[in-house]
Amino acid sequence: MTTTYDPSHRAYFDEGDLRAEITRVFDLCHGCRLCLSLCPAFPTMFNLIDAKDGDVAALTVAEQDRVVDECYQCKLCYVKCPYVPPHEWQLDFPRLILRAEAVKNKTSGTLRGKIATQAFGRTDLLGKVGTATAPLTNALIATPGSAVRKVMDKTVGVAAERLLPPYARTRFSTWFKNRRKRGEGRLGRDEQARVAVFSTCLVEYQNPAVGQDLVKVYERNGVRCDPVDGAGCCGAPWLHSGEFGPFLKQAARNVAALAGAVRAGHDVVVPQPTCGYVLKRDYPEYLGTDDARLVAEHTFDAAEYLWRLHKGEATSMDTDFTGEVPESVAYHAPCHLQAQNIGLRSRDLLRLTGAKVTTVQKCSGIDGTWGLRSENYELARKVAGPLRDALQSADAAVVAGDCHLANGAIQQETGRRPLHPLQVLARAYGIPPEE
Repeated sequence: MTTTYDPSHRAYFDEGDLRAEITRVFDLCHGCRLCLSLCPAFPTMFNLIDAKDGDVAALTVAEQDRVVDECYQCKLCYVKCPYVPPHEWQLDFPRLILRAEAVKNKTSGTLRGKIATQAFGRTDLLGKVGTATAPLTNALIATPGSAVRKVMDKTVGVAAERLLPPYARTRFSTWFKNRRKRGEGRLGRDEQARVAVFSTCLVEYQNPAVGQDLVKVYERNGVRCDPVDGAGCCGAPWLHSGEFGPFLKQAARNVAALAGAVRAGHDVVVPQPTCGYVLKRDYPEYLGTDDARLVAEHTFDAAEYLWRLHKGEATSMDTDFTGEVPESVAYHAPCHLQAQNIGLRSRDLLRLTGAKVTTVQKCSGIDGTWGLRSENYELARKVAGPLRDALQSADAAVVAGDCHLANGAIQQETGRRPLHPLQVLARAYGIPPEE
């Protein structure tokens, strides 16, 4: 048995070695159970083991794989588990599951599953096509359960009933470049920092309004924003499917672009939690290069960075909110933001405006692309049930959340369309949305 989460290790893809490692980890988890409430994988694991009188080794391969399939990489194990590296037991449940996914993709896996992985992984290609053909594409994918969506379900594995985010007609990078050409973008005060905006594919192709408000809020606070030439999707869909080749290629390209920006005096800000987590944690882990570590050290969640300005000794944040401030906000804290262990800075910023903020820390059941897949749809809706109930109980004037995909799940579950916290902040400053 080899305790390894390194895909370059000679034993990484050995299925016998993997199964022994799964047994070791499941045995440790079964004896602890701190993660019982985190996701469906743990109750399933514990029930299966209990049914065999605690004999972890008696689990079949199919039973082990059921646990693997129900892990959606929320990363909250890292917050709760007492045995993560550098503990001597070296228990890293999320990366064990990624190893199992990688082995399954290499040794078995269905054709439909492989097609789905390719479709989910090529976000930049899909984004470019989707924005170029936005009116037509959005009309085709907009209606859950439609004939087109049922075909997508059968062919590429996207759940027919899942509400999908529409594509924008103008990409964020296009808006940014056009704005610069017009000479816009003056700072609202003396420059106190410079950042490179890693917009993420979700902001670039589907919700550029988040990036637009980020730039304007930052400029109001004396932060110059620049784009990152040569960067693309963070690669999370490849990574979470166990496809390390495409992921490492994407990661290396992004690190090269971002490291150049850092050396030029920029910090990196990311408005989407999953992508921020990948840059901070996964790039150094899987690339292991000095540049990857440099980028990670200078990468910040968009709200985290503003809060640092607010609390800095030589920096400050404008807290003069003369615009539209909602009376109450229900703020959803995404799993991948909680896993960064930086505090709930979006919540803290919202409170600065004077709004009454109710924090909801329940999973949306999306977690990257897991909740978009056909085979996970029903379970994902079940996972999102407590989130729906908590938001309805909050009965706030505005719902806000950092994750665009989680916000889509919230819209599907509640009928309400959440805003990114920076959008709420922009309106509180009196900054109008782009037409």
